Amino acid sequence: MTSSRNSEDMVIDTQDRGVADGRTLMAAEVGQAPAAVARMLAANAGTAATLGAELRRSPPDVVVTCARGSSDHAATYGKYLIETLVGVPVASAAPSVASIFAAPVATRRALAIAISQSGRSPDLLASAEAQRAGGAQLVALVNDEDSALAAAADTLLPLHAGPELSVAATKSCIAAMAGLAQVVAHWSGDAALAAALDTLPDRLAEAVTLDWDAALEPLAGIERMFVIGRGYGFGIAGEAALKLKETCAIQAEAFSAAEVRHGPMAIVGPGFPVIAFAGSDATGDDVREVADLFAERGAAVLLSKAGDLASPLPAIAAHPAIEPILMLASFYRLAEGLARRRGLDPDRPPHLSKVTRTR
Repeated sequence: MTSSRNSEDMVIDTQDRGVADGRTLMAAEVGQAPAAVARMLAANAGTAATLGAELRRSPPDVVVTCARGSSDHAATYGKYLIETLVGVPVASAAPSVASIFAAPVATRRALAIAISQSGRSPDLLASAEAQRAGGAQLVALVNDEDSALAAAADTLLPLHAGPELSVAATKSCIAAMAGLAQVVAHWSGDAALAAALDTLPDRLAEAVTLDWDAALEPLAGIERMFVIGRGYGFGIAGEAALKLKETCAIQAEAFSAAEVRHGPMAIVGPGFPVIAFAGSDATGDDVREVADLFAERGAAVLLSKAGDLASPLPAIAAHPAIEPILMLASFYRLAEGLARRRGLDPDRPPHLSKVTRTR
């Protein structure tokens, strides 16, 4: 197993929740994301370069991702990176195929990428192990290097995010996205993406300080909303919708800017709240078109547009594949503040725990 390890990365019992400066754990961990990404990129540079060279010499016919929750949204981001920059199709494994149906899979000439903060969820482990047993090469991006998933991997890329104590995953999701971008940069040989990754920690440090508080009042009393993205930004739309559900008790639904033009468009009317993530590429143009259409219907649209630092949801311009990571870091700060504005504890969403042991 190829690996890069750091002994400081571990999972700590989530009962230990004290934060010395009085901030929530979620806020503290969002602020730790830039350093976590810098640590991860440096520690995994050699492993990612070796993996990228192997994949160029012997490219897989398909990539299969194994993930749940926030990690699955990182996997969606990775899907767009791989399909646009390498050209290999990417599919998401259904964990129940292995964990419930115990059905064998044939994944020869496949690359399986498993992503997890804990590396301990039984259904994720079953899915990853089934892919490997079927012939796939297994790459794991995982925060807990002592986990069963880390031990099962052919190539281990630790997230190096350090302890993540808030139930709501933030810095581990950002680190997973950055780790996927690092692998794809080496695999594709894309010099522009590699250069963008060199600047990512510093840009994240700026992104986590951007003020999205103008969205607090419009979202303070709502019960449902849409989150829109497309392309590289579609995965963060899903992640943002998840965070709005689990920390803010808002029934948020994520849609592609293309898909939302079909049936979901029918329920958007005056006052309906929408967050839209628009990057600087062609998919961002499409998100902006949909945002304008919603605004014409009277919807309460909050647009995060890459390069616009003067809007209510300011966003940094960067390489189009990096912009969603920066937007997500800024959004996490909003989600934490919105949860508190709604009288909720973002560190302790009801009925949830850090490790979800589904099967």
